[in-house]
Formats: sequence, structure tokens, C-alpha cells
Amino acid sequence: MIELKNVTKIYNPKKNNQFRALNKISLIINDGEFCAIIGKSGSGKSTLLHILGLLDTFSGEYFFGKRNIAKLKERASSKLRAAKIGFVKQDFALIEEYSALDNVMLPLYPIGARDKKKKAMTAIKKLGISHLAAKEVSQLSGGEKQRVAIARAIVNDPKIILADEPTGALDSRTAAEIMDVFKSLNSEGKTVIIVTHDLSIAKLCGRIIEISDGEIVSA
Repeated sequence: MIELKNVTKIYNPKKNNQFRALNKISLIINDGEFCAIIGKSGSGKSTLLHILGLLDTFSGEYFFGKRNIAKLKERASSKLRAAKIGFVKQDFALIEEYSALDNVMLPLYPIGARDKKKKAMTAIKKLGISHLAAKEVSQLSGGEKQRVAIARAIVNDPKIILADEPTGALDSRTAAEIMDVFKSLNSEGKTVIIVTHDLSIAKLCGRIIEISDGEIVSA
């Protein structure tokens, strides 16, 4: 599914305060894996996730399937991202004054999808929150918001789900419930990659990738 070869990310490359966030990362993630990326703050784990999600530039090679996408232009990257990758963020990144349903429908507009409401309701039902569809997001609990965020991430039926600290803002019981959701999605064949600082959460995944100072120390 994914192969990185000598991927490097340098911020401010032409300035004196340049910072090498990733240094010659090589990594293979197979179709259907459930991976956790762990590391201390500043280790490069979120940068790696952003590159996997085609959200940041880099040097090196990135094979998505058999296609080298390292040199894709932004328009092509955006199209691939919208069709194949779903994102879940720690802060949910939902529009608070919109309903849960309206939030889940949002990724369907850029790709011109038909039956937006039907597709969104299918994702919402899968997350067990049909009763919250019409409710304004500002009225939801943290766990409910994260379920809405996951429903939004899967509404396009992506092959890969990327989650950045998806349990970081949740209590332990709710975090366990959210991890069960990811396990269920993975059992359906989706590749799930999460970034976490919590080793107990990482141990619930099938594989742990540890990064330190921009380099992979174990995978």
C-alpha cells in the first residue's frame, strides 16, 4: 500500500534556522495494517503522518500502491487525498454550529458526490450515532464529537485512515471505545495509522512504529 524511501523534511531549508523534522525515512506499510506511530513531542511523528496524508512537501520517494506520488502537483495530490485518505484530528476539527450530519457531508462536496445525505447517514449509522445526526456539534460530548469526526473520515470510503492523537482529548473509557471503532474499521480491510504519545493506546494496534529525532528507531 505505502512505501517511503529516504523521505526527508526540512523546514526553512534556505535559512539559518532550518529544522530537519524527518531524516531519510524508509518505511513500508502494507494494505490492511493497523499501525501506531509513537515518539516524544517534536520527534517528527505528526510530520510523518502529514506526509503520509499528502499534506506536506518532502524530498525522497513515496509509493502509493505502485505509483510514485512524490512529484505530484497539488491538484493531483488533492484529488488522490480526497478519494483514498480519511483524516481524524485530535481537536475534532468540526464546525461547531453545524449539525453532525452537515459535518459528515463536507468531504463529499469537493468531489461532487451524489446522494450526499444518504452517504453521510450510512457513515453515521456505522458509528452508532444516528440519533445525533440532526444535533448541533456544539451540544455533543468529546466522545460523540470524535465519532462524528471518524464518520466524516470514512464517508468517502477511503482505503487509509490517518488519525493524529485521536484519543488525546478523551477520558480512558471513551478512548477505549474509540479504539474499538478503529479496530472494527481495520477488520473491514481499511489501513489505519494513528499517531499517539500513549503507549497503552499504541499497544492496541497491530504494529508500533517508533520515531525519535526524525528517524525511525523501531518498526
